[in-house]
Amino acid sequence: MDIMALIDKLEEVIAEGKKVPFSSSVLVAEEKIYEIIDEIRATLPEELKQARWIVKERQDMLDEAEKEAQRVINEAKEKAAAAASESEIVKLAEEKAAEIIEAARAKEREIRLSAEDYADEMLANLEVNLSKLLAAVQRGRERLQGKTTPRE
Repeated sequence: MDIMALIDKLEEVIAEGKKVPFSSSVLVAEEKIYEIIDEIRATLPEELKQARWIVKERQDMLDEAEKEAQRVINEAKEKAAAAASESEIVKLAEEKAAEIIEAARAKEREIRLSAEDYADEMLANLEVNLSKLLAAVQRGRERLQGKTTPRE
């Protein structure tokens, strides 16, 4: 069960609690509340694992892009060295190597930026979900402490 469903379940338990006469307090089944909190605790680490996985995937993509860029650069250097026998050929080879290096750097930058954008989007989604979770938990605690009245 995901965290948001557990929070909804927590709110239902609070909403179904018996109202204490002449106060804004609500009596709820303590055991039910603790069971739901335990389920939230069990679910939360999974979402944190997903966030760590996203960061690792981003780093793997960056590493792969760096390896590819280095491979292309080495290939360009090898081609340039092989053509160094004649000055005109050398000049053309140097120009081609520079183009290949520039293309490799552009490709590496594109891959790196895409990976960072993807990781940022996933982390932003996780941040929103965790913010909602925190707000719901705070509302639940406030209701339990009688600071606010439950939704009608």
